[in-house]
Amino acid sequence: MRLRELVFGAACAAAVRAAARLGVADALGEVPLSAADLATSVRTEPKPLHRLLRALSCYGVFDERPDGTFAHTEMSRLLREDDPNSLKAIALWCTEAWTWDAWPRLDEAVRTGRNVVEDLYGKEFFQYLNEDAPESADVFNRAMTRSSEQSARDVAGLLDLSGATSVADLGGGQGHVVASLLDKYPSMRGFLLDLPRVVEHALPRLREGGDLADRVHIVPGDVRESVPVQADVYIIKNILEWDDESTARLLRNVIRAGGPGARVVVIENLVDDTPSMRFSTAMDLLLLLNVGGAKHTTDSMVGRLTAAGLTVGVICPVNPYLHAFDCTVPA
Repeated sequence: MRLRELVFGAACAAAVRAAARLGVADALGEVPLSAADLATSVRTEPKPLHRLLRALSCYGVFDERPDGTFAHTEMSRLLREDDPNSLKAIALWCTEAWTWDAWPRLDEAVRTGRNVVEDLYGKEFFQYLNEDAPESADVFNRAMTRSSEQSARDVAGLLDLSGATSVADLGGGQGHVVASLLDKYPSMRGFLLDLPRVVEHALPRLREGGDLADRVHIVPGDVRESVPVQADVYIIKNILEWDDESTARLLRNVIRAGGPGARVVVIENLVDDTPSMRFSTAMDLLLLLNVGGAKHTTDSMVGRLTAAGLTVGVICPVNPYLHAFDCTVPA
């Protein structure tokens, strides 16, 4: 029976996606409601909505009561837009349209070790997203932004940057991490580097008129191509998961920009030391499909950083899901 359930895993993922897109969790408050009442709020047909909620309740996403109404569970609340720990954006990102094209070709990716996206769409993954699937690119950016919001304070709380005068957040999205670090260190300057369509939506605090605008420089660009800023500390969070060649190129760019003595803090979630192995290993396979990349073990991350020319120092947890590798550029 368990195997039967597993091969229908796509139905569960599709059900979560449907609930997120329909806004069911946002429409359901503290009082249990019938599917008919919810259907009015989310503009669906009552009977199909009841079937959707019944399926999700089997997995603990919503709770079907004996009287036929539905109530929130700990998991369904995470599909609310206003929950501080919301996973709605991540749920949508992991079930975007391209994933349904890519998953059936996992055997091909395993056989060749190559991503399948370039064969599917004729373009490298991020080029495809930004040129051909801008709505999906926006979902990706929202998911990464929400993830950064939730971890930025943990990163700032962990890192001791005493003595540093500048910090650069590479691939930093809207700038939550760099903003948190500038709050912690009032005399520090910051840089935010990411793709142009990403940084144009940087936090208002970092843009002209914001309270941190005079201390941060926003740099549009692709960190895999160049890192055109010099800083005392570089933060690289959750972007060393691409193919080996582009990741090695990024690290070389950082070493070249920072020069001897620069500090490079790499933050990643791992597949060998995490309470979320099922999620992490699934994301590992998705990375194989889209960019030919991989989630790392501690050893593979150390190997990659060392091969690029960095000296790896302390490795420590940021929170239950992220680890920081504190590195330096040797003389």
